[in-house]
Amino acid sequence: FQPLPLLTKFQGEKEDTMTHLQAGLSPETLEKAKVELKENPDTLHQDIQEVRDMIITRPDIGFLRTDDAFILRFLRARKFNHFEAFRLLAQYFEYRQQNLDMFKNLKATDPGIKQALKDGFPGVLSNLDRHGRKILVLFAANWDQSRYTFVDILRAILLSLEAMIEDPELQVNGFVLIIDWSNFTFKQASKLTPSMLRLAIEGLQDSFPARFGGIHFVNQPWYIHALYTVIRPFLKDKTRKRIFMHGNNLNSLHQLIVPEILPSELGGMLPPYDMGTWARTLLDHAYDEETDYCPESYTLSVKDLEKDLSPKTMKRSVGLSLSLSLALAHSLACSLSLTFTILKEIL
Repeated sequence: FQPLPLLTKFQGEKEDTMTHLQAGLSPETLEKAKVELKENPDTLHQDIQEVRDMIITRPDIGFLRTDDAFILRFLRARKFNHFEAFRLLAQYFEYRQQNLDMFKNLKATDPGIKQALKDGFPGVLSNLDRHGRKILVLFAANWDQSRYTFVDILRAILLSLEAMIEDPELQVNGFVLIIDWSNFTFKQASKLTPSMLRLAIEGLQDSFPARFGGIHFVNQPWYIHALYTVIRPFLKDKTRKRIFMHGNNLNSLHQLIVPEILPSELGGMLPPYDMGTWARTLLDHAYDEETDYCPESYTLSVKDLEKDLSPKTMKRSVGLSLSLSLALAHSLACSLSLTFTILKEIL
């Protein structure tokens, strides 16, 4: 009869571990995780171990975190498909290895990130949508290109997502992104080079364990329509289906996200959004500290950005991306066919 207490103790420890991993989830979210994500508390430890065991197949990647809670967010992002969860985990660290400069000093107090955050890149609304998702908002015209780069904006978004994905509720429920293109100029759009867009797509779509339930474009000008038409074939089907182009029709946005939780800029019933809201959350007392920052001082230079992330095409991508940049700057609409050909070559 001696082994029985030992077995009971082991089972108790296992149950405690599972309880800890699912701590913070409301009963409704627990049920959602079970139904939508196929999350089973009885096999949670085994699911995590299955993913961890695959690490030996990628000795080229430095997996800096492999604890249970960390791996669990990748399983949730891929509905407990072990292979897809591991592939996302591998891409997460591979993306960071390939872009080391981008992840140096990835802190809210980094001058470029701080400037982007203070201008609302991203903004984070206080209310969740009806599906329990956190709503991120970007007011594109706020981008002051003389003070920080597109890469700084991307870094600020990734840093923000890293902070929010710690919440297990958001691991299950996910996020919604609204981009308001009002007053976003053609000159600003010409700075969105193919390599920059690819960097963002790879960082957000392919390499981060977040579930995006919707990406909403509002008030987008023709050149944003044109740019989206070009990159659309290179987005995953799942991503394409979740992108909504509302234009000036905010009523169609409100059918998906009720105006009661939106700021007035988006036709909502709340006051105008305070761009510093999320920045104050991350920066705390450092928010009001003055910082001098010149975008040219950023270690990942424009020349670096024009390099393709894939070693196979690194040599040829520089010229192609520069050519496309010029094409966009002169007339994006008239050069769609050329742009499409070049992007197909790069991506």
